[in-house]
Amino acid sequence: MLPLNLPDCHLKIVQKNGKPFVFDKLRKRYVSLTPEEWVRQHFVHFLIDYKQYPAALLGNEISIKLNNTSKRCDTVLYDQHGSPKMIIEYKAPDIIITQKVFDQISRYNMVLHVDYLIVSNGREHYCCKMDYLNLRYQFLQGIPAYSTL
Repeated sequence: MLPLNLPDCHLKIVQKNGKPFVFDKLRKRYVSLTPEEWVRQHFVHFLIDYKQYPAALLGNEISIKLNNTSKRCDTVLYDQHGSPKMIIEYKAPDIIITQKVFDQISRYNMVLHVDYLIVSNGREHYCCKMDYLNLRYQFLQGIPAYSTL
């Protein structure tokens, strides 16, 4: 797998039928280790271990209904009342983050209406804070610590 712009973390990786699987601590099961999953697992560990996000408030592969179709948000952070607070969209490290990626996460946000959107390919990370009152958003310098949300 390609190196990422994220801290190293210890991932549990096993081989099944000659293919790599990684343990997802949020879903509590092994999942296929794709390049996008490589980014997701590193980013989730970064949020929990370095930014103090409570693992119990994070969920991977969260289903939503958008225009009568089922979609999946890569990771969602919830507040202590169970309301979505942040959507995180991952791409493989070799995928360039373009407007199309932001359009995708914005469509998901039409359903969840969160305060923060993050997009990462493991090498570049973008975070914006939504300002619904003024109908705009602001890109942040980095990924905020949980205590500042």
